[in-house]
Amino acid sequence: MTRVLLTGFEPFGGEDVNPSWQAVSLVAAGPPPGIQVTAARLSCVFGTALEELDAAVERTDPDLVLCVGQAGGRTGISVERVAINVDDARIPDNAGRRPIDRPVVPGGPAAYFAALPVKACVAAVRAAGIPASVSQTAGTFVCNHVFYGLAHLIATRRAALRGGFVHIPYAPEQVVDRAEPSLPTGTAAHALRAIITTALTTGEDLRVAEGATH
Repeated sequence: MTRVLLTGFEPFGGEDVNPSWQAVSLVAAGPPPGIQVTAARLSCVFGTALEELDAAVERTDPDLVLCVGQAGGRTGISVERVAINVDDARIPDNAGRRPIDRPVVPGGPAAYFAALPVKACVAAVRAAGIPASVSQTAGTFVCNHVFYGLAHLIATRRAALRGGFVHIPYAPEQVVDRAEPSLPTGTAAHALRAIITTALTTGEDLRVAEGATH
């Protein structure tokens, strides 16, 4: 059976929940047919999150790793294209750490592209009736830290592994007192199932325009 590892994060930034963990838990409880999905919750802490990711990969030996994070303010599912080798924290992580202009991996490449058919994954989510886009940046906080760490692991130790990062919007319960976009967690989980299936069955990505002008 094909094995998939999904990761989500613990709450951070004063939030009570993190929709990334809620969504991956739903997918693990109801995976696509024929696919074994394991969910792992990562700490929102620089360094620690990568240790937890590495341990989860060793434990599950997956064919695909999809890391998921919260991107408050975004309006739909964002499939990340590129991870950059820099930690530059605008706010402290959950351990109070706030690295500025530090590499995720000292001596590592400046960036990695996702080991996913990014555009095909976006198309599959849209086909399911859910807004989605290719994102050109995963930020410089713990999400990008994990994305780069995963990409470095693939490049240096697990060349056959497919993997990437997806950002999802706030859950509705996070924005009841403020005007921010949100997406029901069940809908986000449905999008993740579409991404998993597409990532496992698509060899060559679509050649369609999904770039950004700024």
